Amino acid sequence: MKVAVCGKGGVGKTFIAGSLAEAFFRQGRAVLAIDADSSPNLALTLGLSPEEAQAIVPVAENEELIRLKTGTSYSGVFRLTFTVDDIISEHAKKTPAGPGLLVMGTVRTMGSGCTCPAHSVIKALVRHLIVERDEVVILDMEAGIEHLGRGTAEGVDTLLVVTDANKKSRETASAIIRLARASSIRDIRLVGNRVAGERDAVAIRSCARENGVPVGILIPFDPVVAEAGINGEPVVRDGSGALAAIETLAKTLTGDDGQGAGP
Repeated sequence: MKVAVCGKGGVGKTFIAGSLAEAFFRQGRAVLAIDADSSPNLALTLGLSPEEAQAIVPVAENEELIRLKTGTSYSGVFRLTFTVDDIISEHAKKTPAGPGLLVMGTVRTMGSGCTCPAHSVIKALVRHLIVERDEVVILDMEAGIEHLGRGTAEGVDTLLVVTDANKKSRETASAIIRLARASSIRDIRLVGNRVAGERDAVAIRSCARENGVPVGILIPFDPVVAEAGINGEPVVRDGSGALAAIETLAKTLTGDDGQGAGP
């Protein structure tokens, strides 16, 4: 299963992507998390220290990976397929949370150019990656809608569009859904985050209804998550309503909730 997580900046997209990857890992699945955001923070969500995160070689800078796995360079044609286990064992960074992590790439200095080559590599990786039944790939996409124009999320099975009750967040979610509908992605779900009450829930459900997509889950506002974010610490699983909701989402996506895996 290949799942992309996207949404407006600041809605909690990376927290959900990382927590979802960990939830799948706790199910006993092989999980590859791909940070496709040009401002990568997924490593921290998965338990790595800032120093460890800085030391990761991004895919866009890993010429050996590109050459070995595609048989070509940036300008050539991607010819080969490869497996999740292969990527995890050889090139992904193992994280304290369990999943393997690949970082797409980022602009490290001013004037160093755009991340378009990195997006091309990730697009090819996602398209050619062979995913077995008990394997999951989670992509933490760049905030906003630009990545859909690049086609970075092509080849995913499910697109999770994250929003909170804020009107601008819902407008961005609607724009993402419209663009995604023009792609090959068949399963698009809206995920509500930081839902503080019925008013928030109604706004998010209305957004889903207006765009003709199901609500994947409503994740409650969680002071445990807020406190962890302030302190820069991992979220303590016990007592976290947000993590419990994300565990439920993982079961829903794999059909382990008894209701099937959705569309």
